[in-house]
Amino acid sequence: MRELVELLAKSLVEHPEQVQVSVHEDGDMITCEIRVAPDDVGKIIGKQGRIVKAIRVVAKAAGAKEGKRVMVEVPG
Repeated sequence: MRELVELLAKSLVEHPEQVQVSVHEDGDMITCEIRVAPDDVGKIIGKQGRIVKAIRVVAKAAGAKEGKRVMVEVPG
């Protein structure tokens, strides 16, 4: 899951070397937290949150194949 979210995030930002994805598993729940450079936060979130929503959809689909629930967060 980490690799998928990291690949998506790195392809969207100006500073891919500063992308950090932390994954926390709790039973069947996976929480992915994406941290990027301050000037790249808007690129990850997108207009009206469309980009982060798309990342969430892809991550949830990948998690469903494993029987897991996935939550993607972008603090900042």
